Amino acid sequence: MSVALEGFTHLIPFEAGHEIIRQGIRELTLIRMTPDIIYDQLVGVGAAKKLVFSYAGNPGAGLLHRVRDAVENGWPNTLALEEHSHAAMANAYHAGASNMPSATFRGYRGTDLVTVNSNICFVMCPFTNERLACVPSLRPDVTIIHAQRADRAGNVMIDGIVGVQKEAVLAAKTAIVTVEEVVDDLREYSELSSNACVLPNWSIAAVCHVPGGATPSYATGFYPRDNDFYLEWSNISADRDRFTAWIDANVLQTPVAKNTSHLTAGATT
Repeated sequence: MSVALEGFTHLIPFEAGHEIIRQGIRELTLIRMTPDIIYDQLVGVGAAKKLVFSYAGNPGAGLLHRVRDAVENGWPNTLALEEHSHAAMANAYHAGASNMPSATFRGYRGTDLVTVNSNICFVMCPFTNERLACVPSLRPDVTIIHAQRADRAGNVMIDGIVGVQKEAVLAAKTAIVTVEEVVDDLREYSELSSNACVLPNWSIAAVCHVPGGATPSYATGFYPRDNDFYLEWSNISADRDRFTAWIDANVLQTPVAKNTSHLTAGATT
């Protein structure tokens, strides 16, 4: 299956990623704009066979050691790469959300990515004769995001940096959302931010109440980013044995977050 866990620095669905690890799911094609620590963890436990991405790194702290080990040394398994630019990923999600087979945009001129990614093509605009980049649309089997709030009908509100969560949800065959809290009426929070976005319940298969579900990333209005952990991760992930011990102690031996409950949303899948 292809799975996208989206959230741009903000609202990264770490707890959902940890549940994928706990369930022992394998052979995934993982999709993400700017994969960071959560994908380092998923790759390190052998959950992924392919990564579709734009920029891979530990924000502010350097490398993704587990991703690099998989690519260079095949540990714990080989990992195929499909690398794109940020613009290509955003446009590909948008095309998927629009039920289009591909995305066409200005980009990739003068880059070497076209020499390593056969899914980057160029087409001529029939109206202007302009040479444009073209990539396949992204339509994940499952998209998972984290958000601040959902109402009891399964509508979801995201506040703060939205990233490509909306497009990734609308592009997916099935979407799952973890949230900080479930409220009676989202309209009470309509003035919260000019950047707030509401995803309707028909676009979501299920909402799960998982307080702290984005930790160690941050959730605007709830908790800050744990910068110390991002720095610590560079040391943890640099060594295979240290990484494996951390996963065992902090993910495999840790039950799903307390107070977690499930709320079925309005979509059918």
